[in-house]
Amino acid sequence: MYTRSNHTVNLSPRFRILSDDQIAELHLATLEVLRRTGVDVQEPAAVERLAGAGCWVDGRRVRFPAHLVEWAIESAPSTVMLCDRNGRAAVALQGERAYFGTGSDTPNIVDLETGERRPVVKEDVARTSRLVDALPNIAFMMCSGIASDVHEAISDLHHFEAMVSNTTKPIAFTAWNLDNLKDIVEMAEAVAGGAEALRRSPFCALYTEPISPLMLGPEATQKLMYMAEKGLPTIFTPGMVTGASAPVTIAGALVQGNAEMLAGFVLAQLIRPGTPLIYGGGLLPIDMRTTLMAYGAPEGMLGVSALKEMARYYRLPMFHFAGCSDAKTFDEQASVEGALWVMMAALSGGNLVHDVGYIDNGLTTSYQQLVVMDEVIGMVNRFMGGVTVNAETLAQDVIDRVGPGGHFLSDEHTLAHFRDNWVPALLDRANYTNWVAAGRLTLGDRATARARALLEKHQPQPLVPEVTARLAEIVARAERRVRGQ
Repeated sequence: MYTRSNHTVNLSPRFRILSDDQIAELHLATLEVLRRTGVDVQEPAAVERLAGAGCWVDGRRVRFPAHLVEWAIESAPSTVMLCDRNGRAAVALQGERAYFGTGSDTPNIVDLETGERRPVVKEDVARTSRLVDALPNIAFMMCSGIASDVHEAISDLHHFEAMVSNTTKPIAFTAWNLDNLKDIVEMAEAVAGGAEALRRSPFCALYTEPISPLMLGPEATQKLMYMAEKGLPTIFTPGMVTGASAPVTIAGALVQGNAEMLAGFVLAQLIRPGTPLIYGGGLLPIDMRTTLMAYGAPEGMLGVSALKEMARYYRLPMFHFAGCSDAKTFDEQASVEGALWVMMAALSGGNLVHDVGYIDNGLTTSYQQLVVMDEVIGMVNRFMGGVTVNAETLAQDVIDRVGPGGHFLSDEHTLAHFRDNWVPALLDRANYTNWVAAGRLTLGDRATARARALLEKHQPQPLVPEVTARLAEIVARAERRVRGQ
């Protein structure tokens, strides 16, 4: 017998790519690759640590017993909390929660004033950070460029300085080598108020990668080990190109990428059990006609979503993709591919979802793409909220009150709830006459205007002068180091 309930029933939409049996097969195949083939570990200290834990070592080739891999998975936290710059909890990477942010290290940007593609300069990283700080649906910042107007050996330090000075939101950063990483961590500790404060309330996470296929390069391994020693979060994920640096089949790429990540997870957990690590990454196909990696390919969306299901199986946070496109400018293709990625990431339950604003096969950042994808994320977030079912929303009394042939426009229930519906800031809902009267503005026109307005008006919370001076001092010290002074 059906009994009416007064409680709220609200199911968030989800979908699956893999069956339980397929996930188990992928896990077992990964264990076999790690046992039989192993990984080329190019950092001697890491080889020594792995050998001491019971791995089989032949020179740099390290093979992993299954029990050690499964121990490392269990040792890694299922939740990684990233705080904002002020130490307040901001991004809880766990379960199915999706947080969207920008991408990292593109050499080019589409100039907001001229519309031309040009090399990134440091001020672009600062401006993108201010825009991220202002956009309501962008939760974290990656540098979105490689500054061409600073010394290339320490451009990563300049990126971090520009980001942390222009947004309070969490930061995912890259570091070119161990020395630079130490400088960046020192900068982060200065902002947080010390090493223990940063460890307790981390506002940033390192992004570094194994080398596909099946290699832990010396610099990535050194950085992973240092972050583990510090107890700080690390995104350790591969960037595979299927058909080039990974098998062309999605299942094969999943096995290889899984093996690469889990080898690093074993190392990090041996150094410091409980080291916060973020699983995930990309397995994007190569387009054999162009030999370029295809950001908008459905196979990439399938593969990354399948990786999320492996992350769910392991109870690990997931580094996902969204808002990116192979289009060379902000156009219809950029909108379609970017929006599909956002929806796929949300439906998959990806956690730290990056590359919002990427175009041009990952080589260019677009302000327009970033601003429009912020709008799309807001729309998708509303969709993911599902349908609320309770006594108030069922509206039985309202239906009875209005009755046949009436209308709901002036009913108090409508007045109380119409603001529950999502309202766009950029997407146009006017009629044709009003659209023409307003200047026939396209979505690109409105996105450019919104980006300009936010950059002109928004002022992020500044760092205190003492911290600003300390960051500048660390960067200047690095400048002297790389110039041999």
